[in-house]
Amino acid sequence: MIVPPLNRKLLAILAADMVGYSKAMEIDEAGTIGRLRAIRADVTDTAIALHHGRIVKLLGDGALVVFDSVVDAVICAAEIQKAVAARNAGMPEPQRIVFRIGINLGDVALVDDDVYGDGVNVAARLQQLAEPGGVLISGTAFDHLQGKLDWSLDFAGEQQVKNISRPVRMYRLRLDGKRPRWTLRKAIPRWTRTAAAAIVLFALLGGGGTWWFFQPAPLGAKPSIAVLPFNNYGGDEATGRLADGLTEDIITDLAQFPELDVVARNSTQAYKGKSLDVRQVASALDVGYVLEGSIQRLAGRLRITAQLIDAKTGNHLWSERWDRPAEDVFAVQTEIAEQVTNRLGNGVGLIQGAGRAAAKRKRPDNLTVYDYYLLGTERIEKITVADEEEAITLLNLAVELDPGFARAWVELYHAHNILAGFGINPESEIKAAADVAERAVRLDPSDAEAHAVFGMSLKDKGDNARAKVELDTALRLAPGSAEILTFYSGFAAGFDEPERGAQLVDQVIRLDPNYPMWATGFYSTAYFMAGHYEDALKMLERKTPDNYGKWGWVVRSSSFAALGRIDEANASVRETLKRYPDLTVEGMVNDFSLSKTERGRFIETMPLAGFPLCAKPEALAELAKPVRLPECETREAQPLGQP
Repeated sequence: MIVPPLNRKLLAILAADMVGYSKAMEIDEAGTIGRLRAIRADVTDTAIALHHGRIVKLLGDGALVVFDSVVDAVICAAEIQKAVAARNAGMPEPQRIVFRIGINLGDVALVDDDVYGDGVNVAARLQQLAEPGGVLISGTAFDHLQGKLDWSLDFAGEQQVKNISRPVRMYRLRLDGKRPRWTLRKAIPRWTRTAAAAIVLFALLGGGGTWWFFQPAPLGAKPSIAVLPFNNYGGDEATGRLADGLTEDIITDLAQFPELDVVARNSTQAYKGKSLDVRQVASALDVGYVLEGSIQRLAGRLRITAQLIDAKTGNHLWSERWDRPAEDVFAVQTEIAEQVTNRLGNGVGLIQGAGRAAAKRKRPDNLTVYDYYLLGTERIEKITVADEEEAITLLNLAVELDPGFARAWVELYHAHNILAGFGINPESEIKAAADVAERAVRLDPSDAEAHAVFGMSLKDKGDNARAKVELDTALRLAPGSAEILTFYSGFAAGFDEPERGAQLVDQVIRLDPNYPMWATGFYSTAYFMAGHYEDALKMLERKTPDNYGKWGWVVRSSSFAALGRIDEANASVRETLKRYPDLTVEGMVNDFSLSKTERGRFIETMPLAGFPLCAKPEALAELAKPVRLPECETREAQPLGQP
């Protein structure tokens, strides 16, 4: 009998259990049940829903919960433990509810709304080993949390756990505050550094969890930003709530960009309502950039300002002001938060642009992983063959220094894919793009863009169903990211949703009116597939012929033809065939990755432009079931010598 394959997924698993449940039930069964229900209603269910978790099962005194993001799982656990501890503070000892929590990241089998596998077992064992009121995290989960938490993690050793053959690395989540980001150079005077090096070596070899105390600044250090509480100049409570909500939304949205370290709100809330020296705040929070702003209500209107400050120099990198009617304050809040975060963190956002400028000023031997990444992404956005090849060189230097830097692997996908679009070793470049995309999403399953490029690589293979799942995941992880919306727009027709693609372009342009040149390739495709030919051509005007790949030339020529601009279409076809002399309509529509919508649009418009219709017999011979045009089949069926 053939056993169907299991439905498997990489998930973060949270196992929670109440300490002393049996004894508590023996002493006061009704009271214990009541207190557990109250905590679930007031604390745990709310936290789980807020952080996108799903309760798999309740076990009376505990629960098993799964998350798509390990970051969400750990933050949820921390919030639950802190909230429960606060409730216990004023209660007699026998009435206190205390949990142990274990978290693992693992590949699990999904069967009838339940989860099975070693990933679940490890989470359960960690929960048993956790301290009362504590959270214990596996090494696998820890490896995906670097730089993404405001709480620190202390190494708790390795332990052999029941029914697991390999030792499990364990890390204890510290819930009592942030770890100071000290380095050797900052913390120790010059004359003691030799002795300090010996101390560090000792700590690394035998000091257990104290090694981080002297940890040097990481080679791939990312830019960091603090969003200060927006000032309320109106004075009323409603405006104050809007200011708080806007601050929180911006922090949440910026945290979606893995290329930034964002200070959590509980660290910046202490500065609310205070007169501040931004550089002193930045020094205290150890960040490179500070965003501050204000809200003022004036005669039925809201005036909101925001400004980004380089903490090292005190210079203002950017400022903006919005005046909006106050009727729908929540819509205003959402709009401003999305615009601010996309301008700062999206694609070539202001922070990334400032980082690129700084990297260019460095000597080559001083470049870090992140510098190589920034310089590589800048090359990618120029969209020429030479620039893509240079981008691959720079990004490979980044991943050689830090193989775990998922975002560098993401960008390598773009560079390899663009080269394939130019016709440069297309088969090997598409394979390289697929390999780095899969590596990126395995390294960081919480990175929306990693899911997006993995989805695009699946589309390149013709696996449209899985591609849509990955791009939908990316959109769920970062629904307000102009970059993710851009990627989805260009691929929507591949899921037979052409009009949705055009609508997403309209949405993303509202979010980011200063969209970069590279994005116009996605936008022109989305508009073309939806039949918005004028809009497709306007997008292509942002590029030069050196920026067009084969797809761009076909879209340009076919859009001219669909609009009745035949002379321009014919001239564009001639230019296209100089670069791609073997291009035919049949050759284009036999690309196995095309959807019904995409294939139909090319069949409708390419002949109007004057592209050669019929593929050569040797090209068709390589295809199992080639798509044929009626004209080509008729021509082949005619007897020899008949016109």
